[in-house]
Order: sequence, then structure tokens, then C-alpha cells
Amino acid sequence: MTYQSFAHYYDQLMDQAPYEQWLYFTQTIIKQYQSKTTSILDLGCGTGEISARLAKSGYDVTGVDLSSEMLSIANQKTQERNLSVTWVEQDIRTFNSSMKYDLAVSYCDVVNYITDPQDLKSMFTHIYQALQTDGLFMFDIHSENYIEFLTNQTFAEVRDEVSYIWFCDEGEEPLSVQHDLSFFVKNDRGSYDRFDEFHEQRTFPVSFYQETLQQIGFDILGTYSDFSTDSLDEQADRIFFVCKK
Repeated sequence: MTYQSFAHYYDQLMDQAPYEQWLYFTQTIIKQYQSKTTSILDLGCGTGEISARLAKSGYDVTGVDLSSEMLSIANQKTQERNLSVTWVEQDIRTFNSSMKYDLAVSYCDVVNYITDPQDLKSMFTHIYQALQTDGLFMFDIHSENYIEFLTNQTFAEVRDEVSYIWFCDEGEEPLSVQHDLSFFVKNDRGSYDRFDEFHEQRTFPVSFYQETLQQIGFDILGTYSDFSTDSLDEQADRIFFVCKK
């Protein structure tokens, strides 16, 4: 799945996303486990909001995404903010680099877009290979509870410039959801153009992610929920994994 037309309106519709909480969580874990981190790989970076915040905090950041539209917006954004980020258009399931990174992150439920277990294992394997020895990997997922909540829900928002209606239907695989998204963008004539996109997400039990990561060679340093660095509540909306090579 890649964001296409939606990429141009993503930031407007995600203006309430908790980017500062992702940044704080990352910095807290770095201080706890890898204080000498300098290079960070942001997988599924989208329009670069997290990458930009990490770069502003002084890290050497590489943002990876499959969507050229998203990366174009991310690049423009960091240029306007006078920030330096390296952008790479590549599939995170098969990410390959000659560089080794101190830390890899993948936030905003990017990993839930990897719906096939073998693709998920491939992604984790390539990340493992891209890390320095003792490097860290942090990512989040929608919990089983949250995927079940989304199923058969409809969401909508009306704004002057862009509006959307979002149908969430039960997917074919267990713990999966299909997103049918239609959004309406005001044009120069004062009428609205319609764009449609289809996305699919899937989650797995926490134990499945842990076992897959350990099979590849990662040590699980911690599993947390909803930006807390203290404990795990599997009924929370968002689950975080912190791993070490």
C-alpha cells in the first residue's frame, strides 16, 4: 500500500497526531538503553513529521517510504525548516542499505500495513541487518482490541478545504481491517474533487511479534502501551516494542 492522492492532504487530516509523544518516547528509550545514538532510520516515514523532529533534536536521520508523493512533501518540509534528512524511496519489507544505524523506528502503526507474516519477518530481518551491533529497534502497532474496535465503524470529518468519509470493514484475515476512504478537496472553482483510496491493516498477538523478533535474533528489552515506558496493557490502543540487536 502506498499513499497517492491522499499524500497531499495527509498533514491536514493528521494535524492532531501525537508526534511529540512519539519523539518523547524515543528520546526516553534512547537515554535508558542507547545514550550514544547518533544515526536513526525512520521506516514508513510518510511526510516526515517524526523524521523532522528527530533531525531537529540533533540526530542524523534517514527517512524511508514507498510513496514518492509522501517523500516529496517530506523533503519540501525539511528544506523549509532548514533541516537535513536523507530520504530513501524503498519498500521497508526489503530495505537494504550499506550503512549501519544506531536506531530504527517505525511509528504510527506502519507495521500494521505489513499484513503477511512472511513479509513481517522479512521486514524485521532487513532491519536487523541494517543495525549496528547493540542497535535498537522501536515500533508500535494497533492492539487487537483497537483493531476490533475499528471493525465496521464509519468515521467522517467536514472541513472547508478537505473532508472525508472513512469506512472500516472486517478484513479477510483474522484481526484485519479494510479501510475505504473517500475524501473531497475544494478546487479553484469552489466545488469539490473526490479521491478514493483503499488500505488494509492487520495486527497479531503481542506474543507473535515477540517470538518473530526473537527468531531473527532481537532481544526484547520492553513492551509498552500508549506511550508509557512503565508497563504493558494489552487492552490499550497502541502497543510499543523496544528491541536490541
